[in-house]
Amino acid sequence: MRALLVVNPAATTTSARTRDVLIHALASEMKLDAVTTEYRGHARDLGRQAAESGEVDLVVALGGDGTVNEVVNGLLHAGPDPERLPGLAVVPGGSTNVFARALGLPNQPVEATGVLLDALREGRERTVGLGLTSGTPGTEDEAVPSRWFTFNAGLGFDAGVVGRVEQQRERGRRSTHALYMRQVVRQLLGDPHRRRGVITLDLVGEEPVEDLVLSIVSNTSPWTFLGNRPIYASPQASFDTGLDVFGLTRMSAPAVARYGTQLLTSSPERGPRGRHAVTRHDLTRFTLHSKVPLPLQMDGDHLGLRTSVTFTGVRRALRVIV
Repeated sequence: MRALLVVNPAATTTSARTRDVLIHALASEMKLDAVTTEYRGHARDLGRQAAESGEVDLVVALGGDGTVNEVVNGLLHAGPDPERLPGLAVVPGGSTNVFARALGLPNQPVEATGVLLDALREGRERTVGLGLTSGTPGTEDEAVPSRWFTFNAGLGFDAGVVGRVEQQRERGRRSTHALYMRQVVRQLLGDPHRRRGVITLDLVGEEPVEDLVLSIVSNTSPWTFLGNRPIYASPQASFDTGLDVFGLTRMSAPAVARYGTQLLTSSPERGPRGRHAVTRHDLTRFTLHSKVPLPLQMDGDHLGLRTSVTFTGVRRALRVIV
């Protein structure tokens, strides 16, 4: 087996020594080429090259969710084809590692490498669904390139939090859960639309759902992790179904207290609920429109401002070694 290891040298939880140990372990089981990323988008370019070469059987992403997202977008540049394209394996090295943990992998890179090697020896793999975003025809975002995401996306509030965290990281702050919580509070206090939303959920065959303040799209569950605690915005979301949506029509102080508590105490059986909560399960295609430009995030990566985004749930899009 020939494999490409894509290494993010800025991965939060791995040292140079740990990376060397992981590379040695993987190279003992396969013909391995290891490449260290040098710029934003490099992992995407490497994934695309691996897909187009026809010579790579497996691409291993060593890094956080952003690295995984780039590799996936490179692999699927020309569209999904699980039987032909290289498989994907993930060694978690970021601060949260939602995709890897949602697949059931350990959150420690050394342990995850052991699981990966066992899976390769035993032939364990699964084909997972992914989310795809595109510009909405007839809008100013029509020409925006399509992009895949692995576990979640958001338009509005949560994307604003991601943007604030990225700004802090550019100033040298470490990506910690405490940093995220501080930015949640600041985003809440500074959000001019938290009492009356500007987002509309447009579904085929249904009346539009208007005035959303918050819109979270999930491709799997949990939505994210707070330390070791999983947070379930859409408990039914799964790699084996379409996309799920969780939205809120109010973020007043009482609503924030109520739904924030529900998120922190959520479980695989029970997510947030109430008269201001909007939930949809197993959607194939829908659009989120906004009356004003709002931030968009995918897999924890801030992608700028958008007024309209179309989402598609693509089943069985990518082969993953687990």
